[in-house]
Amino acid sequence: MLSAAQKEQYQRDGYIVIPDFKSAQDIAALRARAAQIVDEFDPTVAQGIFTTKDQEKKADEYFLRSDNTIRCFFEEEAFGADGQLKQAKSLSINKIGHAMHDLDPVFRAFSADPRLAAVARDLGLADAQVWQSMYIFKQPGIGGEVRWHQDATYFETDPISVTTFWFALEDATLDNGCLWAEPGGHRTPLRERFVRNGDDIKVEKLDSTPWPDDSTAVPLECKAGALVCFHGLLPHYSAPNRSPVSRHAYTLHATDANTVYSPRNWIQRDASFPVRGFI
Repeated sequence: MLSAAQKEQYQRDGYIVIPDFKSAQDIAALRARAAQIVDEFDPTVAQGIFTTKDQEKKADEYFLRSDNTIRCFFEEEAFGADGQLKQAKSLSINKIGHAMHDLDPVFRAFSADPRLAAVARDLGLADAQVWQSMYIFKQPGIGGEVRWHQDATYFETDPISVTTFWFALEDATLDNGCLWAEPGGHRTPLRERFVRNGDDIKVEKLDSTPWPDDSTAVPLECKAGALVCFHGLLPHYSAPNRSPVSRHAYTLHATDANTVYSPRNWIQRDASFPVRGFI
């Protein structure tokens, strides 16, 4: 599926950007279904705010129970001082997570793609297992920052194998909060580990290597339909979206079944809900 040059770039930089991987029709179907899920979401029944800051303190029951179901999360800046939404609900949701790829037929159709299975094999996943899906809205004006992190923090395996498949559902630009990454940063150590024991969450500090800055990081601007693949140790980040334009994206996290998946990772599956691959 990937050319020799693409495989070489992935090994060198820790990421690749594949333009035009998904069609406009594929994107439209996913966006329409996401809008329907948000429309049906009743925030008076359950409410969660997504943040990558102080996760140890802010991981609540609503978040933890989203591991193997479908739930909506608000942007941090969605609410005013009076506790009411400052804009329409449809413009207030940060993301939907975390098992749409298995539980929702439209998301399953988008995710169960033999071409994705082929890309995963080319990137080194001999037997891909998809643990998590997220639909990310990056809302205009209030789209929250996602701090520097490595996805292996949340999906530890031995050896590390987690790989991210990030689909641009709208153009991702410097203005609306595109991804930033550090080329070659996947060769740096795992800095943190997000571990779960029942309902107890903690973030273990593993390595003091500093996060990248503008001197080494590069923006991964791309057009709608592009697929960005990156290594689980690659440091990446996205800035707040202060523009009037949203930056919708859909992301999947997969590991190799031939590696040992940590029993302390926050998402677990058993025989009643087995983890599946891309096909």
